[in-house]
Amino acid sequence: MTEPHTGMELGYARVSTTKQHLDRQIDALNKAGIPDERLYVDKRTGSTVERDGLKKLLAFARPGDTIVVHTLDRLGRNLREVLNLVHDLNERGVGVRSLADPMPIDTNATGMGRIGFLLLALIAEMERVFTAERAAHARAVAQAQGRNIGRPMAHSAAQIEHARLLRERGDSLSQISHKTGIPKSSLRRYLGSHEATTAPR
Repeated sequence: MTEPHTGMELGYARVSTTKQHLDRQIDALNKAGIPDERLYVDKRTGSTVERDGLKKLLAFARPGDTIVVHTLDRLGRNLREVLNLVHDLNERGVGVRSLADPMPIDTNATGMGRIGFLLLALIAEMERVFTAERAAHARAVAQAQGRNIGRPMAHSAAQIEHARLLRERGDSLSQISHKTGIPKSSLRRYLGSHEATTAPR
């Protein structure tokens, strides 16, 4: 008969560059009672998407377990990513606890640890709203001044005008792409989806 899982604390440490060291995080996790055999680590550059240590940890964690980190930011590259992960873990019945944040986080707690996490979630949502409002204001100001805002076109106005003239003449997208050097995916955007799908390719 299988004994019920009583839950254990699992440590996770991460540094974002090869020049940083894991020693301080691992030492703090050891002092918190987490032995090396229950530690998962990642040491990658900030541009690396895959984090093998975290993947193994998430695959191993079971309901009742708690993931312990030195600070909450070790779980992701930004606050939104961290909060999404913590939410997903909570749905699985896995808690998260931090050791050294200004207000220690413990999603299993009902007191200040839980309040700290909820405050972080509130801050992230406020920042999302403020960012959207700033972007909308910038667009409104630009439009009022007769300017376009957004990603600049990768090709010159002369190239695009040449492409339009070739299209009106009946050239296919492949022919236009060869003559102008503009990829067909960009031509579809510049020339309009209806025109690009109804005319010869």
